Amino acid sequence: MEVFEHFSIKEIITCFMVLFAVIDIIGSIPIVVSLQQKFGQIEARRASVTAGGIMLVFLFVGNKILKFIGVDVNSFAIAGAFVIFIIALEMILGIEINKTSEAKSASIVPIAFPLVAGAGTLTTTLSLKAEFHDINIIFGIILNTIFVYLVLKSATWLEKKMGEATLAILQKVFGIILLAISIKLFTANFAQLVQNYINF
Repeated sequence: MEVFEHFSIKEIITCFMVLFAVIDIIGSIPIVVSLQQKFGQIEARRASVTAGGIMLVFLFVGNKILKFIGVDVNSFAIAGAFVIFIIALEMILGIEINKTSEAKSASIVPIAFPLVAGAGTLTTTLSLKAEFHDINIIFGIILNTIFVYLVLKSATWLEKKMGEATLAILQKVFGIILLAISIKLFTANFAQLVQNYINF
């Protein structure tokens, strides 16, 4: 089928890992557990499907919005690189640059949005379009949606098994990965912008 013409396992894995690092659902387990204790049982399926739907919609509609306001994908990807860079610093240094308001409900808000499909995730989703084919990004989103569901479903058990120290280490490891990804996104898209400018 034509839709699978650009299907690539390597691209899917890369997209999955990038989004997985940005979403950082493993590092968010303590937050999920806290929300569960505050609001009761979290609807894992509803939250994960909603988050995945938001990412998929933004993957396609987001590009049209950019064209409407006259911004190209490369420029947006560079902006996304800066956002990812800040998220990475938060994860590595254990600081909070972007403070979110206190949750008033669970499942959809704040689990699906903004915990899973937040500004960083949506920016990253659209930034990936500058380097990867849509079909592979879609699979990356679907895999992350499934993983988010599994984590939400077993958050309390995972927190007890992994412990705070392990969660903290994982957060810093994925922070370093994100830092490298942000630099790669910036350099690749900046080079493309310069090339377009030269050709123009």
